[in-house]
Amino acid sequence: MRQGEIFGHPKGLYVLFFTEMWERFSYYGMRALLVLYMTQHLLLKAEKGDPVVGYGGIKAFVQGVAGLLGTHSELSIQAMSSQIYGLYTALVYLTPFMGGILADRVFGQRKSVYIGGILMAIGHFLMAVESLFFPALLFLILGNGCFKPNISTQVGGLYPKGDHRRDGAFTIFYMGINLGAMFSPLVCGTLGQKVGWHWGFGAAGVGMLLGLMIYHFGRHTLPSDEQTEHEAGIAHAEGGSTKLSAQEWKSIAALVFLCIVNIVFWAVYEQQGNTMQLWAEERTIWTYLGWTIPSTWFQLFNPLFIMIFAPMLTRLWNWQSDRKREPSTVTKMGVGCILLGAAFVIMICAARVVGPTDKGSALWLIGTALVLTMGELYLSPVGLSLVTKLAPVRMVSMLMGMWFLSSFFGNYLSGVLGGFYNVISKDAFFGLMTVLAISAGLIFFGANRPLRQVIGDKV
Repeated sequence: MRQGEIFGHPKGLYVLFFTEMWERFSYYGMRALLVLYMTQHLLLKAEKGDPVVGYGGIKAFVQGVAGLLGTHSELSIQAMSSQIYGLYTALVYLTPFMGGILADRVFGQRKSVYIGGILMAIGHFLMAVESLFFPALLFLILGNGCFKPNISTQVGGLYPKGDHRRDGAFTIFYMGINLGAMFSPLVCGTLGQKVGWHWGFGAAGVGMLLGLMIYHFGRHTLPSDEQTEHEAGIAHAEGGSTKLSAQEWKSIAALVFLCIVNIVFWAVYEQQGNTMQLWAEERTIWTYLGWTIPSTWFQLFNPLFIMIFAPMLTRLWNWQSDRKREPSTVTKMGVGCILLGAAFVIMICAARVVGPTDKGSALWLIGTALVLTMGELYLSPVGLSLVTKLAPVRMVSMLMGMWFLSSFFGNYLSGVLGGFYNVISKDAFFGLMTVLAISAGLIFFGANRPLRQVIGDKV
């Protein structure tokens, strides 16, 4: 073991692991409750005239967008909640682009993480005040913009250029994300549904503060902003100019293309926090041995499966790599989309078996979550690693933000698509998700060879 390492990786990786674990605990805990809170409580009261700051403007905007898309001019509570959910989760992935630019040019990565964490903690605690629901979401959106790209970028900064451990590090980091996501429905979801909505949101705020504390006390193990600037200076010197080289422009163009196709993946994937949560609440049996499990527990299966299967998949890729048979990054992303589409085939079957007024087994959702998780593992962590490989050092935070920008469009599209959940039949809705995901996978497969010819073995 090298000095300053644990299990073959720098100590800083584990600081970032636990920081991100608690931040994702707070995010997914709040997300698990969001659609249910709006459909069962907040928007019902807002429609009756209870004051909710900003609701009138948000409602007018959402209905205006719905009108442009040719959907009903007067949206139902479910459709309105779906659109707000999509808008929120989309903006959460829009602001990292700006947060990356601010980190690269103004604040540095460390200070940006602190700013982001504090803003998000404020947002979670503001959720306890019903009338401040939308200002609370704004704090969460802005805070995530500062936090998200810079915590991920620091993982790459722990390793020198060409270090083969980098992909494995991002898989470990991704397990931290999902460890937090796994426990959040158990804690925040149970408190929100069994005790009170605001207890669940408050627990999410506590999680964010714990993440900040871990980051602060472990900051000496992390790459400094000065180190990042030094590496950027080396890159400038090697290139002989601060301008981007032709190869760097090609790398950026490849990332832009991959981000565009990535939009479709996230539009379909994010249905698990939106329409699939509604299916879990309305069409699934959760009573066992006389005790009713909160429906938000459905959302723990995805991160649980990631914790189980991520190490196995890493070993599989290492085994394939030793035999020169490991799929390229773009091929892996294509496989991820195909698996995502296959997951929704299970929901098509569920929609045809479970009657419109009936409730069915939770195994439908668990099976879908299992296949969906395998698709996610083939796409999401390898995408994060790819950004740190392709991006010029002096632009890495901004381009990490651009990667999250694809999730902005994908998440907003997920809300738009979710608006059709109660408009068309359930099997037709899940069939649409299947077609979209598989189409994206075929595009990745078709682009694999041309991208490798332009960029090389990095993709």
